[in-house]
Amino acid sequence: MINNELREYIEREILPRYDHFDTAHRRDHVDMVISAALHLAEHYDVDIDMVYTVAAYHDTGLVEGREHHHSASRRIILSDSELHRWFTSEQIATIADAAEDHRASSKHEPRSIYGRIVAEADRVIDPDTIIRRTIQFTLTHHPELDKEEGYLRMVEHLHEKYDHGGYLKLWIEESENAKRLAALREIIANKPQLRSIYDRIYHEEITR
Repeated sequence: MINNELREYIEREILPRYDHFDTAHRRDHVDMVISAALHLAEHYDVDIDMVYTVAAYHDTGLVEGREHHHSASRRIILSDSELHRWFTSEQIATIADAAEDHRASSKHEPRSIYGRIVAEADRVIDPDTIIRRTIQFTLTHHPELDKEEGYLRMVEHLHEKYDHGGYLKLWIEESENAKRLAALREIIANKPQLRSIYDRIYHEEITR
């Protein structure tokens, strides 16, 4: 069970920060990562409070922008003196490293099991969710792009990150993400299906 005081602190002081991020990284996203991380943690001998904390803080660095948000999340954790109420300095350092290591484009494997768990939990390998998040990001950060330009940007992103040879790496054997990634790659290869999904979600997003 997660320490009640720790949970109350994070729910009061940390999770509300996500309400101010782009639509792909708001409260529903961090809630999903926390839930997935806690589920994966059941397969390992780990400190559940640490897993919960890494997941809760993993994207807080977005307050400084997306490019270096993983490093900013690490700094936020290390500067949060309240965490010393529940963790040793060594544990906090591990939590900070794990948050920094979660980024999908990281060139190295996470340094601890905590980083691997949260990195895997952050891999939302669901075609509709991935395409929706890409559209949301484009509408928010590249409003100058029209629908067709947005589509081309999405296709480029999918190939770069999720297709064969893409930079996305999976770290946890117990995860279902390998099967989901294979299914996503089939959709990426099926251009009419991919276009149909894009058109549907794009319409949903611009008519909200």
